Amino acid sequence: MNPVRGHILTPTGFVHGELTIDASGRVAQITGQPVSEAQVLEKRIPLVIPGFIDLHVHGGGGCDVMDGGEAIATLAAQHAQHGTTALLGTTMTAPLEDLELAFAGLAQACVKRGPRSARVLGVHLEGPYISYEMLGAQPDFARPVNAAELKHLHALAPIRLITLAPEVPGNMDVIESLVEAGYRVQIGHTLASYDEAVQAMDKGAVGFTHLYNAMTGLHHRKPGAVGAALAHAQYAEIIPDLVHVHPGAIRVALRAIPHLYCVTDSTAAAGMPDGQYRLGRQTVIKCLGGVRLADGTLAGSTLTMDQALRNLVHTLGLGLVDASQRVSTHAANHIGASDRGRLQTGTWADLVLLDRDLNLTDVYIEGKSIEHSHAG
Repeated sequence: MNPVRGHILTPTGFVHGELTIDASGRVAQITGQPVSEAQVLEKRIPLVIPGFIDLHVHGGGGCDVMDGGEAIATLAAQHAQHGTTALLGTTMTAPLEDLELAFAGLAQACVKRGPRSARVLGVHLEGPYISYEMLGAQPDFARPVNAAELKHLHALAPIRLITLAPEVPGNMDVIESLVEAGYRVQIGHTLASYDEAVQAMDKGAVGFTHLYNAMTGLHHRKPGAVGAALAHAQYAEIIPDLVHVHPGAIRVALRAIPHLYCVTDSTAAAGMPDGQYRLGRQTVIKCLGGVRLADGTLAGSTLTMDQALRNLVHTLGLGLVDASQRVSTHAANHIGASDRGRLQTGTWADLVLLDRDLNLTDVYIEGKSIEHSHAG
């Protein structure tokens, strides 16, 4: 297999050289000379950075996770075109039968990667264990954590993240057992106070779902869930489409939360023209660069991870190394995917090639360019 050449971002910085890939699709070796971050943008040499990892994906290419079946492969292929090499399919709050349909499709996608598609690493269960008073764009099927239901769903497809509202009766009491069972618990769609959010973190909750959105905000006498995140969190996801969160608020989070990472929260409308689409049982409308319910409520996004990277660098002023970690490495670390989100010997050869303006020129998933990929 031909090596990939350019300015390659490794865990210790950029090197100018080449990356070779073994027959299994993993990085065999990276050779070259160190080069500074400032130097990598000086010449028209390809930039090679880890592939993007998106832990919050509802849809894309006109398809929604809740559609199940082939919809998962379609959305995974759509996001691969924008540099996402691995993702978590994200569910909506819904009746059990709807979740079973989605999980059946996700199970197939986890076992077999579709042609030219991102690897589906599992499920982000964003609903149904949230507050019925903080649904956002979620349908009205919120309920407390149900251990039997959760076990049943996990047997269908692996759940990697669970979003819950800790103030919902019963939810706080099960956080420790969820963590002991191997789930990563995030706080979101919640009316939790600062103290309740901190208590949930003390019990093992480790992240916040789309920080600032659908949670109690920061006030200097009522710090809310946002205040708990800014004061205590190591990890939190944020949607950097510049619609969900003002750039100033993103800067606050960047200073406060060491491993803040980006998600798209993308819907079926991602990569599609303006019009009506489905988000679970909801009808959403894409127009004016956003996705909303009929009443104007934000309902996910059309963001792609390559644009998230450009927003971090061009609008927020992050360096490329820092920005790359926030669209890849931190997310991988959050779910324990140590063989992704970084380029070093033995990791999956998931990578994107960029030009000097940070536009994609190629995407490799598990060692193959998506233009030459196959199911696996």
